[in-house]
Amino acid sequence: MDNWVDVAFFTTWLAASVRLAGPVMLAALGEVLSERAGVLNIGIEGVILLGALGAYLGAAGSGSAWVGLLAAAGVGLVCGLLLSWMYVSARASQVVTGIVFNLLALGLASFVYRQAVAAGFSESVPMLEPAAWQQDLAKLPLVGPALFGQPPLLYATLGLAALASFVLYRTRFGLSVRAVGENPRAADAAGISVVKTRYAGVLISSVAAALAGAYLMVCEVGLFRDGIVSGQGFIALAIVILGHWSPGRVALAALLFGAADALQLSLQLRGWGLPPQVLLAFPYVLALLAICGVFGRSTRQPRALMQPLEN
Repeated sequence: MDNWVDVAFFTTWLAASVRLAGPVMLAALGEVLSERAGVLNIGIEGVILLGALGAYLGAAGSGSAWVGLLAAAGVGLVCGLLLSWMYVSARASQVVTGIVFNLLALGLASFVYRQAVAAGFSESVPMLEPAAWQQDLAKLPLVGPALFGQPPLLYATLGLAALASFVLYRTRFGLSVRAVGENPRAADAAGISVVKTRYAGVLISSVAAALAGAYLMVCEVGLFRDGIVSGQGFIALAIVILGHWSPGRVALAALLFGAADALQLSLQLRGWGLPPQVLLAFPYVLALLAICGVFGRSTRQPRALMQPLEN
């Protein structure tokens, strides 16, 4: 226990906190657009898994991590079309649809991955590494690895947080999304297409979730596994609540969860004395407390969340 906290500990923890926040931040930012349009896309857990599979197939088949990202975005688009049809057009229960989709995605991803390996695909894929100019800056003490030693997709995700905030509060599309999520009947009377707006929200959410899966694949793990997502889609749903459906606050909440996840990993490596299962549960307990409103109840939930537009 002596000297278990030092500069090296904080340097490693800060860098891991930022890196681990990337996937959940990306998925949560997309989910904000979907929920602000009135659709709770619980299926993002399955979309993240299928996005990771798409990134694996694209990267392993082409030898390029960038092709893997494009493949994941395509998978997210297909999943988004299917989910938005069930959520919006078929008016199926959003909770049941999301849960069933997640179960189907788990079985489908496992089957396709094993077929791909049997067909000769490599188990490992090329990774996205920090650019060469970042290496010197990443040597700065304490904050260097956290600020400059991250993969390019992490910086793109931070840019998307600012872009999502601008789109939601400064554009006509963002105004339509917020109007549909608050009162779809009034929005429809004002000439806003509720169906098209909700389709757009779910599509954005699904593509972002699939790219979050690609982040796990080509920025963190480099190997596809059935449990690669490990509940990060559900954590993203909790982050949206903790962030009060605001892109900026959601980005900060994702960094908080990333810090919690990195802390349990760092404590395990330092041999803190607690069973690893207890430390592993730490970020999930944090997510549960956020859902229960322990960190403050939000009054900003979209009023028409999960409410279909009645004819």
